[in-house]
Amino acid sequence: MRKSIVILESNAEFSGHLSSFLEGEGYSVGGVSDDGERGLELVRRCSPDIVIVSMVLKGIDGLEVLDKLKEIPGKRSIIAIGNFSDDAIISQILAKGAKYYLMKPVAPDVIVMRIREMTGENSSGQAVSSLRERRGAVTLDEKISNIFISMGIPASIKGYGYLREGIKMAVNEPSVINNITKQLYPKIAEKFSTTPSKVERSIRHSIEVAFNKGRIEAINALFGVRVYIGTEKPTNSEFIALLADKLLLESASKA
Repeated sequence: MRKSIVILESNAEFSGHLSSFLEGEGYSVGGVSDDGERGLELVRRCSPDIVIVSMVLKGIDGLEVLDKLKEIPGKRSIIAIGNFSDDAIISQILAKGAKYYLMKPVAPDVIVMRIREMTGENSSGQAVSSLRERRGAVTLDEKISNIFISMGIPASIKGYGYLREGIKMAVNEPSVINNITKQLYPKIAEKFSTTPSKVERSIRHSIEVAFNKGRIEAINALFGVRVYIGTEKPTNSEFIALLADKLLLESASKA
């Protein structure tokens, strides 16, 4: 049976992307709201297994939502997300019932990892033989997410998921980068139920976001050499190939 999730998040673009990602990972999203009181009504109505609560919401804030969740019958796990870095506030959030507090920007795949830890999906009796395989995939996702964070690519934009998927495909099947239009874009589009042209545009936007933020030095530091200067921007295929090659080289050096 699929685990059900309610998302309380003020950023509509991020909550939409997160909802789609969770559905793609096999979870059932019972509802999404940017309003604290309406979010509590969703929880009452849906009785979800997991509630994802942003600390900034319309109406009442995330801290008050955490208090009120205790009054709603039923058993659920809670993940809190926000921009607070103060230890005292984080301790307060955890004391109010959140199992995890994740700092924004947070990648959807990181949220999925925490959900799996909470629900015991990684340690249950499921396919023990594939556990190592799942760990490997998680490690690759974490590496890509860390790269995106250092480049300033926010998880709230659609191209984030498309670009990550493209890099993973290029790592697992390097030849796909030579046929990006006929193979890579259509495969990503199929997974996310969209069109190849939207995938291409969204990935292009993600790359432009990174370069427009003036993060060229950080980007060059990732590769260990000065790859880009000034206003230079790579094509989608160049960017995906560079990052995939970097990850492949890192894996080979640790083998």
